Formats: sequence, C-alpha cells, structure tokens
Amino acid sequence: LSIRRQRQMCIRDRDDDGIDRENIKRTLGHSTTPFNFTETESVDEALSALSVNNFDIILLDYRMPKRDGIELLLELRNSENDLNVAVIMLSNSEETELALECVRAGAQDFLLKSEVSTSRLQRAIVQAQTRFELEKQLHISYQQAKKLAEHDTLTGLYNRYSFEEALQLNILQKARDNSKLALTLFDLDNFKFINDNYGHHIGDQILIQVSQRISDCLRGNEVFARLGGDEFAIILTNLHTVDNATRVTTRILNSLEAPFNISGAKIHMTASIGIAVYPDSTLNANELLKHADIAMYRSKKLGRNQICYFESEMQEQFLQRYQIETNLIGAIARNEFTLHYQPIVNTSGSNVVGFEALIRWNFQDQLLYPDSFISIAENSRAIVDIGRWVIEQAIYQLSVWNLRTTTKYTIAINLSSVQLTDKCLVQCIADALSKYHINPALIEFELTETTLLENSKQTIKTLASIKDLGCRIALDDFGSGFSSVSHLQNFPIDTVKIDKSLIMASDEEKSRSLITGLSAMLHSLSLNIVAEGIENAEVVQFCQQLNIQRAQGYYYAKPLPVDDIEKNYF
Repeated sequence: LSIRRQRQMCIRDRDDDGIDRENIKRTLGHSTTPFNFTETESVDEALSALSVNNFDIILLDYRMPKRDGIELLLELRNSENDLNVAVIMLSNSEETELALECVRAGAQDFLLKSEVSTSRLQRAIVQAQTRFELEKQLHISYQQAKKLAEHDTLTGLYNRYSFEEALQLNILQKARDNSKLALTLFDLDNFKFINDNYGHHIGDQILIQVSQRISDCLRGNEVFARLGGDEFAIILTNLHTVDNATRVTTRILNSLEAPFNISGAKIHMTASIGIAVYPDSTLNANELLKHADIAMYRSKKLGRNQICYFESEMQEQFLQRYQIETNLIGAIARNEFTLHYQPIVNTSGSNVVGFEALIRWNFQDQLLYPDSFISIAENSRAIVDIGRWVIEQAIYQLSVWNLRTTTKYTIAINLSSVQLTDKCLVQCIADALSKYHINPALIEFELTETTLLENSKQTIKTLASIKDLGCRIALDDFGSGFSSVSHLQNFPIDTVKIDKSLIMASDEEKSRSLITGLSAMLHSLSLNIVAEGIENAEVVQFCQQLNIQRAQGYYYAKPLPVDDIEKNYF
C-alpha cells in the first residue's frame, strides 16, 4: 500500500478524545505500512488543513463540538475547490440509520470504534481509497456522458435536446418578471452547395468556425445551440426592448462578412435569421420556436442574409431602424445634417444671451429630430463622428455671430455618454476653440443625468479635461426622474437645467413647491439655473420670483435654422 500521508480526525467533545486518538494511532502503528498523522479539533480547523495539504484518507469522528462530521462531509462535497478525499467515519453509535446517513453524505466507510483493530482499520483504509477512486471515475464518466447527451459533438454547442429544455425553463422564469425573451433561429445560406462542391469535411469546418465567430458576438450567458445540420438557435434573455435582439443579430451577420479560409479555399457565407419574442409573440415554448422558424423562412424569401421578426410591427420597426443605421454612415459626407438653434433668454430683461445647438437630419426628404436617430447612432457609435461634427459646426457658428455684435453669446452643445468614451473628444473641442478663436467660457456642454449614472472613471476624467479647457458643464433635464444631488457633488457642474416636465406643471401647487425648493438648493450651491419649456408669461414671472437667471421655450422661440436666427436676432 503506497500512502503519502494519512489523515486522522478523532474529534469529540468528551474527556477521552486524546485517548481515542492515541488508540487509533497505536493501532495503525502495528501496521507494516508507515502513516503520517495530522490532528485537528474542529470542522473549521480540518477545512483549513485540507486547503493547504494533500491527504490520502480522513478518519472522521461523527461527534464534534459546534459542527458534526456530517457537516464536514457536506462541506467537502459542495466545495468549489478540489478538497475531495476518501473518508472513514468513526462513531460509538451502533444505529444503522446513522451509518447510512454518513454514507449518503459522502463517506466511503463507517466503523464502530469498539470494533477497530489493526487489520480491520487497515483493510477499511484500502477499501475506502479504492471505493473513492471508483466513485471519482464514475463521476467523470457521468460528466462525459452528460456532455455528450447535452452538447453537439462537432461544435461543442448545446444540442437540440438541451436547447428545448433551456427554452422551457427560461420561459417559466420569464413569467416571474417583466423582461422579454428573444428566440433567434438561423441557418446558413446555400450550405448544401458547400457540402456538394467542397465536401462534408469542409462543411464541418465551416460549421465549427461559424459557431466560434458567433460565440465571440455573445456575452457568454446566452443559450447557443446547434439544432442540427446548419441550423442554429440562440436564446436571449433579460431584454427590456427588442433593440437588444436586433443589435446581437446584426453583429452576427457582420461577423460572417469576412470569408472563411479553409484548406486554401476562400468561402463566403451568410445567414438568414428569424426572431420571435416572448411574451409579445406567444407564451408557449413550442409556438415560439415555430414562430421563429416562420420568421427565418420569411428572411430567406426576402433574399437571404437578413433579419426578420415574426411580428409585423416589430419587423417594421426593425427595418426602419436598420435603414436609419445604414444611412447614418456617410450622412456627414453627404451634408445631410444641419443645426437648429433655440435662443436662451435672460429672464430679467428677456434679452437673448445664448443659443442651444440642436441637430436635425435631412433624411429621404424628411427632417428628422434627434429622438428618431440619436439612440441608434449611439448604439452603432456613429454618434462619435456626428458629435465631432456638431461641436465644430456650433463653435464655428458662434464665432460668426459674435463677430457681428458686441454681445458675446454663449452656445450650449449636447454630449452623449458614448461621446464621453471618445478619447479624441477633448482634443476635438480644443482644436475647434483654437481654430475659431472662441473663448472657452462661452461654450457649455450639456449632459443628461442618465449619462452620469455610470459614474465611470472615464466620464469623470473627460469632464475634468473639458473643464480644464475653460468650458462649462450643464446638467440637463434635472427633475425628470433620475435626479440625484450626488451628481452635483461628484461632477464639475456649473449649470442646472430644470426639466420642462416640471416647468410645464408649475401651475400645480406641488410642482411649484418642488421647483421652489430645487431653486433654493441650487442657489445655495452657487449654480446657474436654466428653466426649460417656458410657454407663457405666468411661468416667466414665477422664474423671476425665484431668481432663475435664464430660460428657453416656445414662449420665446422654437429652435430655428441659421437663416431665421440671423433674420430675427442680428
């Protein structure tokens, strides 16, 4: 018997603990096999010893202080670390049920202390170790069989059986929350042609590489399965809008654009994707799979290499979104963007002190407002280039206007959270200020509170760099639902713009009280205040009473193109 170190734990809460330990050590000492012992006096001590040393066997007393031997067995069995080792339980109790409980908990053998002898204990050790090794091999075989039963042997993805089980389970879980689930079904276009012309071995390599590329598009917590042949499925969970499914599937199509280089052959591959959404489409798992299959069929009929939703309304939204995203690329070069400017007025004298720059897009003979395309531009990161264009154009326009008058107007420019991740943003601002000889103090960058929610180091660093240039920072839409005083402490804010939803409700007593309180707090912090959404003289008077310095809204003027601004104010 080859034993590196032997482990003995004879831990009891009675006075004869030491006697029992010595008896067992003396009994093993009569054996021809040398044993090394480590003794501990509690479950926690035992776990500590196991974490730093390797043992061949544990002799474990059932009765111990605080926690008994069963608890140690459970700790070993459920441990994430590799602490498993053969265990022999020792007890004075002759109860059959206790012995069975110990074995069920993971012990390899159970001995009565009164029956311990050299031959009996040595034989129990050998048998426990052998039984432990057999159990370990059986567990490994089980895991391998389980993987074969649940995974596709070619790609390593989940197979159809596992996928259908996961779909049922996820739908049951979705019934408990308000999020959506998207079932994405797709197969490879003209895959039969690949098999027929290049051979099945090349087709198999395509399937392997396709699964790898698509896996790289996913976060890792999705269920990704090969259902058979060239058909794949993905379950996307915890979606709050279907836009998430659109983004993932668009990335999948993009990932397949580069040709597959296999055995010297360059093979181009596309996919047709169908999407069905729970609970919008159906509450039934089988029907959801059927709807996704129908949507995939429609995708093929539309010309392949496309994404198609089962619901006509979702499909219409997707096509509209896809069209916008596609056309945003090159829109700057095609000179399709323009800026409108809304005057910002001094409430005490109603004279214009500055303007807010607001982007518009001339798209297919329509003038689109930011709500129609900014979120899409952010998701595709087209907002980075668009944002740089807005900054330069607005600063240029301010330089033109300020040359025409002795008044030094200010300009407010909106920034999105995506722009704050642009490492060239600060340099872009600096270059425009230098190019058009503008005092940085006349430039105010507006951020919504949702932009500040992440509170990331990059956001704080970028805002600090903008402040270092001499520009000002405004917090937009204050009071719209995400308001937090901590933003005023954590970020270099100069101006707070009270959201128009509060201003428009200022005829209500509760809203007036809220605005009054907000105004007092902001004044105490020495912050400038701008009231948005001014629509009548009564609100202007209310702002004057609260010493709110600046205001903007339809009462003064709507956002106007450059020609109208110059006609009315210059």
